[in-house]
Amino acid sequence: MKLNIDIDDKYSETHVTIQASEWSEELEAIVNVIKKNKQQRLFGIDEDQTVLLNPSDIDFVYAENRKTYATVEKRRIELKMKLYEVEAMLTPYHFMRFSKSVIGNLNRIDRFELSFNGNLCVYFKSGNKEYVSRKYVNPIKETLLMGGNEDGR
Repeated sequence: MKLNIDIDDKYSETHVTIQASEWSEELEAIVNVIKKNKQQRLFGIDEDQTVLLNPSDIDFVYAENRKTYATVEKRRIELKMKLYEVEAMLTPYHFMRFSKSVIGNLNRIDRFELSFNGNLCVYFKSGNKEYVSRKYVNPIKETLLMGGNEDGR
């Protein structure tokens, strides 16, 4: 990838042009980063209190019994959003779909363990664990191999 930056006070506003032969996940990630104007936070309910959640602190988000929960360390915090809404908001923060009901933070993964049925068991830095369905194993592996690490390089 080639990157050109031209900084000059003759420009009245920032203008971004991307030239590519075809659309890719890498381009989508770049566009998501550019569109993200400010640090977004989620609001959650923990023991009848509203708490602010920083996306980088969340291990995974899951849906259970028509409710959505974020897992932070050993806490389970209810979110007042649908899982697909949370996924759209957290994709720029290196979250990916793990299964039909779980999205996980790739930056918080510590290690993997392959199960006999083809699923992947993911262990997070906090000690939490979650399973990745077979359908989602390859996209996660490809993203991590492509350089889906903490600093985005």
